[in-house]
Amino acid sequence: MAATGTEKQGGKAFYVSTPIYYVNDAPHLGHAYTTVAGDVLTRWHRQRGEKVWYLTGTDEHGQKIMRTAEANGVSPQEWADKLVDEAWKPLWDHLDIANDDFIRTTQQRHTDRVREFVQDLHDKGEIYKGGYEGPYCVGCEEYKLPGELLDGEGEYAGQKLCPIHKKPVEILAEENYFFKLSEYGDKLLAHYEANPGFIQPESARNEVVNFVRQGLQDLSISRSTFDWGIPIPWDDKHVIYVWVDALLNYATAVGYNENQEKFEATFPADVHLVGKDILRFHAVIWPAMLMAQGLPLPGKIAANGWLMVGGEKMSKSNLTGIKPQDLTSHFGVDAYRWYFLRAIAFGQDGSFSWEDFSARYTSELANDYGNLASRVTAMVGKYFDGALPEATADGDAERAVHEALSQAVAESDRKIGEELDFQGGILAIFDFVKRVNGYITEQEPWKVAKDTSEEGRARLATILYTAAESLRAVAVLLNPVMPETSAKLWESLGAEASLGALADQKVGEAADWGRLPAGSTVTKGAVLFPRLEEKPSA
Repeated sequence: MAATGTEKQGGKAFYVSTPIYYVNDAPHLGHAYTTVAGDVLTRWHRQRGEKVWYLTGTDEHGQKIMRTAEANGVSPQEWADKLVDEAWKPLWDHLDIANDDFIRTTQQRHTDRVREFVQDLHDKGEIYKGGYEGPYCVGCEEYKLPGELLDGEGEYAGQKLCPIHKKPVEILAEENYFFKLSEYGDKLLAHYEANPGFIQPESARNEVVNFVRQGLQDLSISRSTFDWGIPIPWDDKHVIYVWVDALLNYATAVGYNENQEKFEATFPADVHLVGKDILRFHAVIWPAMLMAQGLPLPGKIAANGWLMVGGEKMSKSNLTGIKPQDLTSHFGVDAYRWYFLRAIAFGQDGSFSWEDFSARYTSELANDYGNLASRVTAMVGKYFDGALPEATADGDAERAVHEALSQAVAESDRKIGEELDFQGGILAIFDFVKRVNGYITEQEPWKVAKDTSEEGRARLATILYTAAESLRAVAVLLNPVMPETSAKLWESLGAEASLGALADQKVGEAADWGRLPAGSTVTKGAVLFPRLEEKPSA
């Protein structure tokens, strides 16, 4: 993993988490979508100058993992180790994910703390023993309500199906331990009302509020029909329900009951990023567990929508799982990171198509952004021998660009940093890119260059400085989204030598006009977004 090295001293860190992902198979686009979103969010806050903690990891217990491992002829631990080492961690490295930690639920730092947490709840009288029978989806690792189930057709005719996995549920009857979740309905509703931004988007919030208002049932927090899990401390015939185990990663990874100083400087999460299919676990069960333990609740539960292919949610079980590498090998990693946050409004379902990706890549990345960088650096080289000239003839056109930049910085900072509107923030930045392209078209520096008078040279210098300084700001704003591309542009503008490392530039300072000093050495580097080759054959 690409560690950030961010110091966590003095004050609470901005703490963001992804779900921890099941290791029953290799990651697909849906997993990467959430993880890239978290990476962009935390990179943005780092460039605000904030302390940040970004957590991701893997969920390695439960019946689904056990069955997958058995089907592959290995132990559950061997299967988890193989998938983490050969698929999950390598992909996050490939996608330039700058997480601060990677938690695995089979690590002792996690399992010991989970046992302590559950023991404490038991000692407080929050857990009791009882029996339960009902429809269970192994894929979700969750008992389902009868009203949620679908009627099977075709090969599943006469059976009840999980609405998410479209596979038959199993009727399980177990003697389990239960958490008194039913006692927390009113407290949860009061918290939702007092904190309207706690669950996002609004449609997700409404769904959770309606669910809780219908009344909560106590939660079965143990399983006794299989043994792949963390044993209940007071009864080793039971293992802790995988979701109780998994949710606690957000606390165990940052020092719960082990490193109080780190825990207080990090917990609770400011933003939990989750898929909408696991929203109830995070917006109902998790805060109720924290309330029972007297711990603070997270700031925000943000549910992203589903990525759809052919009208189906992208997943391995639906055979619509696509490897991110299938796309990065063609479009590049930065374009991949940009595309899904640009094309899909976070919190809503979105459809992926190769054709849409290709069209946006060519129009927005290659033609608008890449071509702007290429034209500007080439003209500085042609007309000023690569030395950035000084702007001495600013007029209304330049002042309009300055104002447009200020608006782009403010809007993108608000949308990405506060509202998690990645699409809106990226669009604000690219609207500015288009504005600068329009400025160059209107000013026609290639014509101005023919005027060799002092006034003509001053005007040409001002146009090219304005364009180059605009690119300096764009490199800063897009660094959280496309770090490799921004680094190339930063180097091409000569900004490293005059302004220092790109990672040290603050988002808010991007609007401070004139930071790139005259005399900086500008070079026309490699094309930022090369022309796409033919689509690979299936």
